Amino acid sequence: MKQVIKAPLITEKNTYHNAAGVYVFEVDLKSTKTDIKAAVEKNFKVKVDNVRTSVCRGHSKYTKFGLTKIPYWKKAYVKLVEGEKIALFEGV
Repeated sequence: MKQVIKAPLITEKNTYHNAAGVYVFEVDLKSTKTDIKAAVEKNFKVKVDNVRTSVCRGHSKYTKFGLTKIPYWKKAYVKLVEGEKIALFEGV
């Protein structure tokens, strides 16, 4: 079974989303919205209202080793039901 949720994305912009009950995660590129919803509900014991996804484009980057390619990746905006919170994001 593939790992759907790779990492939480904790940035200054995403902390504003947290106040509205929306949490942002980096997810597997092949995962669907229903996969993401099931994974969040199972791992964090919360009720998910809806899921929005966005595929972020890869780009080229110069490093000391030469030109490297940053791959495409996917992020998911997970909106929880009113009153639900994820403790992982609290106090950031």
